[in-house]
Amino acid sequence: MTYDVTVIGSGPGGYVAAIRASQLGFKTAIIEKSATLGGTCLNVGCIPSKALLDSSEHYYNAKKSFKTHGIKLKDLEVDMPQMIKRKGDVVDQNTSGIRFLMKKNNIDEFHGWGSFVDKNTIKVTNDKGETQEVKTKKVIIATGSEPTSLPNIDFDGERIISSTEALEITKVPETMVIIGAGVIATELGSVYARLGTKVTMIEYLDAAIPSMDRTMSKELTKSLKKIGIKFFFSHRVTNIVNKGDHTEVTAVNKKEEEVKFTGEYCLVAIGRRPYTEKLGLENIGVQTERGRIPVNEHLETSVPGIYAIGDVVRGAMLAHKAEEEGVFVAEAMAGQKPHMNYLLIPGVVYTWPEVASVGYTEEQLKDNKQEYKVGTFPYRALGRSRASMDIEGLVKILADKTTDEILGVHIIGARAADMIMEGVVAMEFKASAEDIARISHPHPTYTEAFKEACLAATENRPIHM
Repeated sequence: MTYDVTVIGSGPGGYVAAIRASQLGFKTAIIEKSATLGGTCLNVGCIPSKALLDSSEHYYNAKKSFKTHGIKLKDLEVDMPQMIKRKGDVVDQNTSGIRFLMKKNNIDEFHGWGSFVDKNTIKVTNDKGETQEVKTKKVIIATGSEPTSLPNIDFDGERIISSTEALEITKVPETMVIIGAGVIATELGSVYARLGTKVTMIEYLDAAIPSMDRTMSKELTKSLKKIGIKFFFSHRVTNIVNKGDHTEVTAVNKKEEEVKFTGEYCLVAIGRRPYTEKLGLENIGVQTERGRIPVNEHLETSVPGIYAIGDVVRGAMLAHKAEEEGVFVAEAMAGQKPHMNYLLIPGVVYTWPEVASVGYTEEQLKDNKQEYKVGTFPYRALGRSRASMDIEGLVKILADKTTDEILGVHIIGARAADMIMEGVVAMEFKASAEDIARISHPHPTYTEAFKEACLAATENRPIHM
């Protein structure tokens, strides 16, 4: 059988691309190297980490704030094996759901390593070394990414671990050193800090979540320090050694002084790299640049009919970015005219408080020499925040100084991950801060902070501050 479209990789980008292609009438196949569908996100990334984030937050609240709410507990303790089991159940439910969607949309599954024989032939090799060939007219490469380590330092899966192993620890560590202070590092660091681990973060740059607006970085750092996380910024890690029952980390600070840290585990969370190994790209003449596959504005590679999406191409490594690209490519193949606005793909950090951003950061506007105005509003001024005891955080609105068009929205606080969509919709339709300020927001809600921040950006007229 010859397929119209074959997708290599079944993560959020891959399975969404396959579903949309099938909806548009293409005979579609999907190839996945693992036994389960869903890729990194559903198996060892977004979904399991959020499951542990929620579990650890429940425990932390029970320990720290339930008494204030009038809820008395005794003999409170962490059952880590059960926590990991629940996380596994969540993963199983989600991956089973993807398999159901493949069957519903008549998408054929192939499990094994997919590699190009030529542009219209893909060899699939399973774990037993058995092979079969898939014939196809077009291909979408959606193989995602994998954790990256430091030069000359390898993951051993025991003490020097990646985010994958950090999701499987069945006993709360007394100590943990985390290399990096980006999204993955702060999320997993907050999980273990809330469970009682003494967490130390070592970051090469001078701030946490350095790619986001600096106000968000400062506020998140303050919040994470409150749960006991210690930060060492502007430190360059030079060596990590597994000492058997702990790890020893050597770093150099900005004064070029050598500093040593110890922890039961060392989690290296400095980023991810595109996963393009064993694809046989050389057999079809597709080159990579710094590990990523170059594509044009249609996400097509240098070889006609071969497309690439998600973490293997330019842009942020985000599941929802990959999903949108999957839909984009499928619709472009069908002759439609889809579009994507990469500026309006939101970013989220699922700590508590959550952090979410869309559009330009204040630092980017300064670099672009664009005149802007700022409106902020603190969560602690909200009735809803007082009622829930979630008073940490703020909403920050950046608007054009002349036109009042919203240029960036940055939120740290309860439910920021959901609230950011108001900013995305507003910016997609080029709304001004005044437009949002004139819209009635329900009371009491966290979203009132969004309205008040827009009022602050428009003639500095917030009502409740």
